Amino acid sequence: MGYDFAAFGDITTDAFIKLKDARVNCDINDENCVLCIKFGQKIPFESVTEVRAVGNGPNAAVAAHRVDLRSAPVTDIGDDRNGADCIEALNMQGVSTEFVRTHAGKTTNYHYVLQYEAERTILVKHEEYDYKVPTFAEPPNWFYLTSLGENSIPYQKEIAYYATQNGVKLAFQPGTFQIKVGTEALADVYRATEIIFCNKEEAQQILKTDERDIKSLLAGVRRLGPKSAVITDGRKGAYIQTAEGSWASPMYPDPAPPKNRTGAGDATSSTTVAYIIKGLAPQEALLRGLINSAAVVQHIGAQKGLLTSILIEDWYAKRPADFKTTPL
Repeated sequence: MGYDFAAFGDITTDAFIKLKDARVNCDINDENCVLCIKFGQKIPFESVTEVRAVGNGPNAAVAAHRVDLRSAPVTDIGDDRNGADCIEALNMQGVSTEFVRTHAGKTTNYHYVLQYEAERTILVKHEEYDYKVPTFAEPPNWFYLTSLGENSIPYQKEIAYYATQNGVKLAFQPGTFQIKVGTEALADVYRATEIIFCNKEEAQQILKTDERDIKSLLAGVRRLGPKSAVITDGRKGAYIQTAEGSWASPMYPDPAPPKNRTGAGDATSSTTVAYIIKGLAPQEALLRGLINSAAVVQHIGAQKGLLTSILIEDWYAKRPADFKTTPL
């Protein structure tokens, strides 16, 4: 039996550095915020916590596995201790490592997460690997494509081609480089996409616009090819547009003050896709994604707080009356 969910994206170890002394400066609309620390000085920090085998793709695979789907990350590591530790961590999470390729002479990604209060700023470096689409014994039901290195454009086109030729539905959660490179370079990916996920700022970057109206941004992203689009807007909530209409949802209320928001977007996106696979309408699946996002931010790291399907439905049963999708 084949996989329900194969997640393409770079794997990494995140080192969470909890800062003690910093400032956050924002513009008049509380947007475009910057983290400020003293330049040229020793900066005290409170603690460092390493979290193995994370990254958008592995996070998505683990989220799908927690809700009972057959899932696997498709990712690349170096032949170093960090890579071996990532394999061990994936095994502990219960996801398949069948499609994790080890590259001789390469190092495994290692990112630094500057944590201040509940927010984080991530220092990233994607190692360059010789990316290749694996040989699947049977095409998965869904591909989930997300953050990859700068040399990955041919690889991403190959992923899109495989999906279209083999009846595989494609979910796209573009990472930093995929947004930076522009829509023309990844036109094949956008055209092959069933559903795309991004936040409001990312949607503006993708479309190269200052447009602030969510419904217009959703429509603009869908014009690139995706059949459905989801845009999140921080604490204001999330929005989804399909061929059937547009809906808005508030965020699920935090059960306690968030500890760290790393992985919140991954949880929303991957869990939404997982519940679409499980048969829910996209707007109903989005509610489950937002529940998992609320759970993830209660922990350090992107995977520790991911819920099982039983717990997601328990949270859903206890939802406040206004936690629902309403037409835009």
